[in-house]
Amino acid sequence: MGKKDLHGSAPDKCSTALLLIDVINDFRFPEAGELLRFAVPMAARLRALKTKAREANIPAIYINDNFGRWQSNFSTLIRHCMTSPGKQIVRALLPRGDDYFVLKPKHSAFYSTTLDTLLRYLGATRLIITGIAANICVLFTASDAYMRDFRLWIPQDCVCSNTTRDNDFAVEQMRTVLKADVRPFERPGRHPFLVNRARTRKKVNA
Repeated sequence: MGKKDLHGSAPDKCSTALLLIDVINDFRFPEAGELLRFAVPMAARLRALKTKAREANIPAIYINDNFGRWQSNFSTLIRHCMTSPGKQIVRALLPRGDDYFVLKPKHSAFYSTTLDTLLRYLGATRLIITGIAANICVLFTASDAYMRDFRLWIPQDCVCSNTTRDNDFAVEQMRTVLKADVRPFERPGRHPFLVNRARTRKKVNA
């Protein structure tokens, strides 16, 4: 790329990126209660996965709905959700200062967002896709990632849906149609995507 500044680029380089989809969530929508009962234990596993990813120098990208407001930003969303029914999920998965953030207007994390550009600057070829809900936003994102030739790991214990049936169907579609690895995170042995990779954070002059 040959760029000497950071206008539009990312300070990290890594072949793998962790996507956390819609985990900053107020759970104020129809059937939210059904989803929340699966999301709470999922968030605990996802937190552990994020810790392992960080140990392997894998950058985390939070991707969230803009709640239909193009004036939204992540700080505002976090403050809003910390006083909502989804606060337990948000507290478990609070972003760190060096995490990345992408706001999306629709289901897919790729649709009308900066995600393509960010992943290109990171040099990512493999994605760990996690979050809510497996049969909607996770599935749409995985489909778009597959069409872009990313290799996918979608740990089935780090996604959730309103019902077990919906979740199982979505996971099976991602496994068979999108060729995703869906082995659980909480499985003996270390997943190949979590091996150490180079991550270089450039110094930015003030």
